[in-house]
Amino acid sequence: MGDASMVGLLGRVTGTVGPGLVGEVIVRVRGGAEHFLAYPASGADRLERGTVVTVVEYLPPRTVYVSAAYGG
Repeated sequence: MGDASMVGLLGRVTGTVGPGLVGEVIVRVRGGAEHFLAYPASGADRLERGTVVTVVEYLPPRTVYVSAAYGG
């Protein structure tokens, strides 16, 4: 899967994402759901478990930068 096809996908935080933390998100991709290591797109954001997020950047194979999808 190319970088462009991951950007814009929605996911859900399964492990808190925030400054100084390596969080985790689950994203529906490739016909299933996969977990990715996650960092906040804005270094100051803290995204709690359950927050719906948008993938802003993808670093293969398992890392994404995310922001809150609904104004968090």
